[in-house]
Amino acid sequence: MAYRTNALFRDDAYLRTADAVVVAVNDRGGIILDRTIFYATSGGQPGDTGTLERADGSLIAVAATITGETKDDIIHVPPPEQAVPEVGEPVKLALDWQRRHLLMRMHTACHLLTVVCPFPITGASVSEDDSRIDFDIPDAGFTREDVTARLMELVRADHPVFARLITDEELAANPGLVKSKNVRPPVGTGKIRLVCIGENASIDSQPCGGTHVKSTGEVGEIHIGKVEKKGRENRRFRIRFGPMPPA
Repeated sequence: MAYRTNALFRDDAYLRTADAVVVAVNDRGGIILDRTIFYATSGGQPGDTGTLERADGSLIAVAATITGETKDDIIHVPPPEQAVPEVGEPVKLALDWQRRHLLMRMHTACHLLTVVCPFPITGASVSEDDSRIDFDIPDAGFTREDVTARLMELVRADHPVFARLITDEELAANPGLVKSKNVRPPVGTGKIRLVCIGENASIDSQPCGGTHVKSTGEVGEIHIGKVEKKGRENRRFRIRFGPMPPA
């Protein structure tokens, strides 16, 4: 059975705590809430971790957050052998904020990389310290130094980052918004979430359900750690935090 959880993070990625009610516990111990601040693994971004606090003050760890049958069916996964709450029980949610904020900064950095390298995306993975994007590029022609410099120009410009909704028809009329070569955003709900960068989306606009920071300046210093050849026309760019180390 699929449930529909109110995903609070879609409207405010900066919520660190919230109150919720348990609506179900599945046969594997997964906890489903009426609302959540926990992002579920999707689109290359890992799910959130944190805690659920019960009325008696005891804590239930959330080791992972995943989706069920739909993107709105969000399941909070406790560690094995951990006690689970009762259906109808109120709980207080708390994110591992330090980890989430790193993922928000890194995911935003990945969007910036797709601006610097405007080629079809063949794969991506976001993590707290080393993320990657694979591009379909016939001739690399990019150096770590040049891409890093262009990324940092976008970071220092402190462009706003925001989300807006468009219809399925608007997406169909603007196929260039989809940068992934193999994955298309889900349609059928009539609402596609775009993540935009720059005033009036002047820098970038693409479908994405992940969490991001409010401005490119919040990303902080980043660099390209490595450019790898993954096939005849596939190049993997690895993004890392901090300044580029000496060669």
